[in-house]
Amino acid sequence: MATAGKVIKCKAAVAWEPNKPLVIEDIEVAPPQANEVRIKIVATGVCHTDLYHLFEGMHKDGFPAVLGHEGAGIVESVGPGVSEFQPGDRVIPLFISQCRECRFCKSPKTNQCEKGWAADHYDVMALADSRFTCKGKKVLQFMGTSTFSEYTVMNQIAVAKIDPAAPLDKVCLLGCGVCTGFGAAVNTAKVEPGSTCAVFGMGAVGLAAVMGCKFAGAKRIIAVDTNPEKAEKARVFGATEFVNPKDYNRPISKVLAEMTNGGVDYSLECVGNVDVMRNALESCMKGWGVSVVVGWTDKHDFSARPIQLIAGRTWKGTLFGGFKSKDGVPQMVKAYMERKVKLDEFITHNMTLAQVNEAIELMKRGGCIRTVLSVSRH
Repeated sequence: MATAGKVIKCKAAVAWEPNKPLVIEDIEVAPPQANEVRIKIVATGVCHTDLYHLFEGMHKDGFPAVLGHEGAGIVESVGPGVSEFQPGDRVIPLFISQCRECRFCKSPKTNQCEKGWAADHYDVMALADSRFTCKGKKVLQFMGTSTFSEYTVMNQIAVAKIDPAAPLDKVCLLGCGVCTGFGAAVNTAKVEPGSTCAVFGMGAVGLAAVMGCKFAGAKRIIAVDTNPEKAEKARVFGATEFVNPKDYNRPISKVLAEMTNGGVDYSLECVGNVDVMRNALESCMKGWGVSVVVGWTDKHDFSARPIQLIAGRTWKGTLFGGFKSKDGVPQMVKAYMERKVKLDEFITHNMTLAQVNEAIELMKRGGCIRTVLSVSRH
């Protein structure tokens, strides 16, 4: 492409400081360096983790930054040493890398990787190095991705090549939320056929967890949310029952225990709230119940009585649904193309990058499941 090797000027939504609206700015995106690819972002979802960084985490060293981490696009150019990608490839940027060489990548037990921001930058949620500048200042790449920009630069270990026929404005959701929820059920909880599950929180991640439970063959899937309007959507993805904790004057764990003769086999917390995490654990059956923490948060300690675990329950967490990213994302794209998993049903709103603050406000007040922003034409 004519832009290869040159600095690209393009539009991006910059978070200059925490708890403030994003600003659409003209930024400079440097050419890719060794082992990097520059990607034209076509579409991106708006995820609660973007809001978490902006309104909750608010780490002073994490700004200015370009947010967004649930995108899809087309390779514009590649740096030296890149053989896996070429201009024109359809790709999904990954917030969790897969170098294939570190001890984590070589282990079947985890999808963690020692390379990239997620290795030890959970507080700032970005590496110090960046290919973005705006008004003479370095701008951080949130979660290593920054999909709220027309162009971004990624290391090739954090990019997945996907089926060129896949619609980018749908499969972008596989960059975070859908893989996270679906994988939490299938890979981390390892839901078994005929089992009973409870999923707490019916946002995109929770709905994807419901879909994962159904995919794994669960017999009963109880959706739990304080918003009764989520009940219908939960059933679309496979929930068999819907419970609103506000309808009861006793703990939701007690309600679920009564409904299930002692507790569910699997529970998944998809909110990112430490009190809900405890509720989810206590909703599990003693002896074999497994509870998975899926919702992202790093603000408060959680607690539970030791007897909950002594009695045989397992409490575990998941990052990106346990998917090894470069391997798992193309497989999920294939599953979508074969109609084995849903994506279209998550999307309640479509907007443009210029409307990003509107999309953020919509998510803040729970007015959407997923809003997809069109970032640039292709």
